[in-house]
Amino acid sequence: MHKEFPNEWTQEEYLRNKITLDKEGIKVLLIDTILNPIDHTDTQVYNPVMLQDEPEGSVFVFYCDSGKATMDRLQEYKKKFPKHTCLSLKGGRGNWRKYFQLLEKNDEQ
Repeated sequence: MHKEFPNEWTQEEYLRNKITLDKEGIKVLLIDTILNPIDHTDTQVYNPVMLQDEPEGSVFVFYCDSGKATMDRLQEYKKKFPKHTCLSLKGGRGNWRKYFQLLEKNDEQ
């Protein structure tokens, strides 16, 4: 049912996988568990009732300030959302670089 994923993604892994998975029709959401959105990216406040309504197979990337609390609660999230993939954002909000961008590779390089 699910693809295999690690328990956490770095910001770069999140951005790369979001692009790839979006092309495959898999929704990837960055979930704010601390009521503190990350600038320059789309986040969704942690609301279990609304998250249950997301398409089966969606990927939820939970974040807190440091990544420690969401990693500690990851098994709880996985039990709560068995039809979705749950990950933690490595380093949390504190490690997010707001101007970090992925550059497309040029075929000529």
